[in-house]
Amino acid sequence: MQTKNLKVIGFDADDTLWVNEPYYRETELAFCNLLKDFQPEEVVMKKLLEVEMGNLDLYGYGTKAFMLSLIETAIAISGGKVATAALSEIIGMGKQQIARKNEILPGVEEVLRKLSEKYRLVVATKGDLLDQERKLENSGLLDYFHHIEIMSDKTEEHYRRLLHHLDILPGEFLMVGNSLKSDVLPVVKIGAKAVYVPFHTTWVYEQNHGGNLSATDYIEIGKIIDILKIIP
Repeated sequence: MQTKNLKVIGFDADDTLWVNEPYYRETELAFCNLLKDFQPEEVVMKKLLEVEMGNLDLYGYGTKAFMLSLIETAIAISGGKVATAALSEIIGMGKQQIARKNEILPGVEEVLRKLSEKYRLVVATKGDLLDQERKLENSGLLDYFHHIEIMSDKTEEHYRRLLHHLDILPGEFLMVGNSLKSDVLPVVKIGAKAVYVPFHTTWVYEQNHGGNLSATDYIEIGKIIDILKIIP
């Protein structure tokens, strides 16, 4: 990867800097257990994904949007018979997930410390503004970043706006993240660079990257510390 013109490195947050998606899976399993008298787990999960996809344009991403989809799914799965106490328990699950302090992934702080000595680092992440700000504040990583961009989505246009705000050309930007759909495809399409760091648990929506990518379009690494081998 050519890095001689590189000025800014962007990092996704959830499941790139810290653990996030496994917490959603834990909540989903508890949710399915709560509704087991109405439908089996596979039916509940299928309906939940359908509801989440239908709500993306209305609620966006993040735990609060997830909570609303859980409640809507519970009502649909139960035919409106879900108890008020169960709905309160679902709200409690969401609050517990929001309050959870995310675990920083191995190697992250070393990578940020070394790269920040030479490059401007930014966070470019999706999700609820308050939720992501809270995670960043609690992470202890905030001081490494020149700019924080919490996006409603990650499309080519969103990345173009980010680069315009940073006053850089596409060839001067590199994005690092765990989603081909959000962190790689739109970035390489606008002429910037990308490093893909797969995470062991990925939301189904992010698994479908929606385009054809070849191995020459981006670099895939096994763990985030490996980025130090390709970026001097």
